[in-house]
Amino acid sequence: MTDDSDADAEALVERVRDGDLRIHELEAHADADTAATARRRLVEAEAGVSLDAVGAYGFPAERADANVENMIGAARIPMGVAGPVTVHGGSLTGERYLPMATTEGALIASVNRGCSVIDAADGATARVTKSGMTRAPVFRVTDVAEAAALVEWVRDNEGTLREAAEATTSHGELRDVTPYVVGDSVFLRFRYDTKDAMGMNMATIATRAAAEAIEERTGASLVALSGNLCTDKKPAAINAVEGRGRSVTADVTLPRDVVEERLHTTPEAVAEVNTRKNHVGSAKAGSLGFNAHVANVVAAMFLATGQDAAQVVEGSNAITTAEVREGGLYVSVSLASLEVGTVGGGTKLPTQAEGLEVLGVAGGGDPPGSNADALAEAVAVGALAGELSLLAALGSRHLSSAHESLGR
Repeated sequence: MTDDSDADAEALVERVRDGDLRIHELEAHADADTAATARRRLVEAEAGVSLDAVGAYGFPAERADANVENMIGAARIPMGVAGPVTVHGGSLTGERYLPMATTEGALIASVNRGCSVIDAADGATARVTKSGMTRAPVFRVTDVAEAAALVEWVRDNEGTLREAAEATTSHGELRDVTPYVVGDSVFLRFRYDTKDAMGMNMATIATRAAAEAIEERTGASLVALSGNLCTDKKPAAINAVEGRGRSVTADVTLPRDVVEERLHTTPEAVAEVNTRKNHVGSAKAGSLGFNAHVANVVAAMFLATGQDAAQVVEGSNAITTAEVREGGLYVSVSLASLEVGTVGGGTKLPTQAEGLEVLGVAGGGDPPGSNADALAEAVAVGALAGELSLLAALGSRHLSSAHESLGR
């Protein structure tokens, strides 16, 4: 920072202390880096701490304007790669390194082991089977008769709703609207094709326009633009059944000798661990995720590629299957509601953009939506590798020894 910038930062600090400015107003009086410096110094003084590491970020603060408020610096998370792993996807093909940002020791080593085993079986297959970002407003009506009338109106006038919604975006497309009635509440679950964007903001803005059209033409009254039937950033069975974002599956068949020599266990042992742990254990616990640790991989790849970290909740809504097939081991992971994008949001930040570039999926795809599909397939293959490795470690009783050997 130059002497002038340093003086400007100190001047801003004094104005905040004097009550002339509030901390969220600093960018209106200085460039983004100076504002961040002033805010950081104020916090250092008030909290009695040093934030030197937080302040040592490697990109212009203005790059984060759309991603954070009251910026004081950046939290740096170690990033590594697993792989390379061969992906036979609908949108992603060939060898790829999987970027992962994490603070959990042994995670990437475990996924890396799974990647090497997958490659020993000539790679994993992955496909996006369904896509669509949802937003579900809730409307108030007089009684169930009026609720039924609203449902009928929505079904008869989906074209009107599509026109209103799509007028707000040059990319999003309304795919369908599904009504749900609970007494005098009517929930309408709008589902959009948001192309390469994760699309939550796009879906919200479009749905607001459609909701206004409903209020203008019916007796229904909008209570909340999000009625929690969407469902965003909360565990929900509807996402497991209907999907949200992208539903994606990856699978691989491992020869017996690969399982025995590389994973030090047997197909039978892995299949039994999966049944008793992931299926029976999860059912007894009332879990919505029937898997070993899909959230680990989803979270690490989300952080590395600029996804919304809170949507790990939906992203870990996954089912792992394992069975002995012709003497070998067939394993699949199906993620019902993986919300990812390669444009917008955190994907524009420098380190996250580089994470997407490692995968070859940065920016908009050709055709639109193909890059986000490819990212979903990469995450699914990473989750598959992680499941394989952990299930095998449990089957061979090597889980604790692996952590001990890595000192974590």
